Amino acid sequence: MRKAFILIAEDDADDQFLLQTAFSENGYTDRIEFVENGVELLRFLNDIETQSTTETAYPGFIMLDLNMPKKNGREALLEIKQHPVFKTIPVIVYTTTKSEAEIKRCYELGANTYIVKPARFEGLLKTVSDIRRYWLQTASIPG
Repeated sequence: MRKAFILIAEDDADDQFLLQTAFSENGYTDRIEFVENGVELLRFLNDIETQSTTETAYPGFIMLDLNMPKKNGREALLEIKQHPVFKTIPVIVYTTTKSEAEIKRCYELGANTYIVKPARFEGLLKTVSDIRRYWLQTASIPG
């Protein structure tokens, strides 16, 4: 399994806790970083870029909520996918929004996956297991 940390942009503290718990219960012991809005997300990525050393690693993937304050997930996604370095980081849109128009829009902006938040914790455990298996074990992405 590829060693990489996960960056999660989620403004709801309860959802942060549930995600942290679900990753932990799925055996993920590596680093998870949380930011609460698109401004913090882009600042976090820019900080990595400015500290760029051979030991500095970008996240294995970003989980991105759409509805956040300051800079929403759509705006952050657009900026990430227009950046020459950040655009290679897989972005998983993880939101409560189920509309076909929104799903289409996110893929047009460059999302790699779109997942509607499960209603129950058991569903979240399965979703996290699937995400881990695919993005950290199966998919080949640039370092």
